[in-house]
Order: sequence, then C-alpha cells, then structure tokens
Amino acid sequence: MKEFLEQINLYYPLSEETITALSKICTEESYPKNELMLESGTMSRYYYFLQSGLIGYYFNNENGDSVYKIFFEEKSFVASTSSIIKNEPSDFNIIALEDCKVIQYPVKEYRELLNKHHDLAMFHLHYLEKNWVVKKEPLEISLKYETAKQRYVSLLENESLYHRLKQHHIASYLGVTPTQLSRIRKELK
Repeated sequence: MKEFLEQINLYYPLSEETITALSKICTEESYPKNELMLESGTMSRYYYFLQSGLIGYYFNNENGDSVYKIFFEEKSFVASTSSIIKNEPSDFNIIALEDCKVIQYPVKEYRELLNKHHDLAMFHLHYLEKNWVVKKEPLEISLKYETAKQRYVSLLENESLYHRLKQHHIASYLGVTPTQLSRIRKELK
C-alpha cells in the first residue's frame, strides 16, 4: 500500500482522511500469467495499481488476431478508462502477461470518493492529464507518421519493457507480422 500511496502523491498529495477512505476500498490481488483481468465486451469493474508483473491492453481485430495497444509495468495505474467514463462495456481486454500483484479498487466506490475528496479528484485529474493526454499524444503521432521500424527502435529504448515482451507481442504492438518483425530486426543488426 505504501508504494501505491507514494505514486499517488507524485501527482497530488492526499490528506490522511482521504488515505483512510481510499484504503478501505482497496484489496491486494494476484493474477497469474495469461489471466484476463478484464474481457472485452464486459463492464470495467476495477481500477488497478500494478505492484509487480506486466499487463497488456489489447483488442481482437476482424481476423481474430490480438492487437496490443499498450503495456503497463510496475507502478502503473491500469483501467479501461474510456469504458469507465462512458459507462459502457470495454472494447479492450486487459491481460496479465506475467504473474501480477495489484492493488485493486472498485470503480463505483472510487468514483464516489472522487466526489467527496477534492485531493483525490486532483490526483485523478493530474494523472489523466499526464498519462492520457501528454504521454498519449506522441504515441498517436508515431502510429500515424512513423514506420514500424522507427517504432521498433523507440521500443528498444525502453530496454526493461522490451526484454519482458514476447516477439508476438512486439509484432502485434507494431502492427506487423512476426516475419516482418524478423526482417526489421535483421536490418538493424
């Protein structure tokens, strides 16, 4: 719980009252590798804080292939944010790519706390601004204007993440086949 609160306080400090209220709705959970934490087509019931492990966020295309959108490493907050905001079933699956330990807190209760505690609402606002606007814009630009090879080079820069991913996850994330990924890797050697 300490690490969870430290991460929140990086965005906005919480009062003791808010920490107590938030702590009451949090539980520590474990998800084994390859377990779905959220299945596409279902309502998002939880927010997660990833203590250990690796989580993937993907959808299935018209051919049934998994297309990875983003990966989350330790100290990340994870949720199907658009599903929660729109109160609609998720378009994405959230999966444990490694054994994961999370702090999980229910959407309904958390949203109620956001209305009661200004400091928690400020954390949430700052988090969304930094991670779903500031960080997301360069990713959207790269998807539109960069080649798969350029995006692969960018992924290589995050060595800790790169070495944790399977090659089919990387190919899916880049929007290429495993064979095309092999060609890209050979070109860069």
